[in-house]
Amino acid sequence: MKKIVFLLSMLLVVYTSDAQNRFETLVERPNEKSLVGVLSKEVLSNESSFTWFAENYKAYQAHAGGLATLKNYRDSIQLLAFMGTWCEDSHFIIPRFFALTEQAGVDPTRIVLMGVNRKKETWGDLTKPLGIVNVPTLIIFKNGKEIGRVVEYGKYGQFDREIGEIIQQSFGGPR
Repeated sequence: MKKIVFLLSMLLVVYTSDAQNRFETLVERPNEKSLVGVLSKEVLSNESSFTWFAENYKAYQAHAGGLATLKNYRDSIQLLAFMGTWCEDSHFIIPRFFALTEQAGVDPTRIVLMGVNRKKETWGDLTKPLGIVNVPTLIIFKNGKEIGRVVEYGKYGQFDREIGEIIQQSFGGPR
């Protein structure tokens, strides 16, 4: 567990200390780009072949409860997301995740997005100690410790609702 917290801490330091994105582009299948490494909203939205980003970002309607909870606790949590730029579930959820965090006023330095290849691998072998099997996976941290995660669409099909519930449970109910 200490190793995971250390890896996450190092990742956050590297990500916030350097404005450049640290990723590589792979072509694992014809006509398909896989971005592997530390990504950002800007990288995804500026990539001309990722038309899915703008479409899903604009289409997002936040779950009211999930949004309110995230807004209340935005300065007390950190978010680590894993996605595949080749993955249709990631195409749907990750743009909406960024819309949610922006609507909630989450500081972008509290969010790290990692791109994985089709084998669910990324730089630093971070997926193995964190048990990443499916993408997208959204992990919520409080004081450097994982308090919960939403894998793909989550248990309700509403990732934002589930994020809100995880945060509420960790902090002992609504604020």
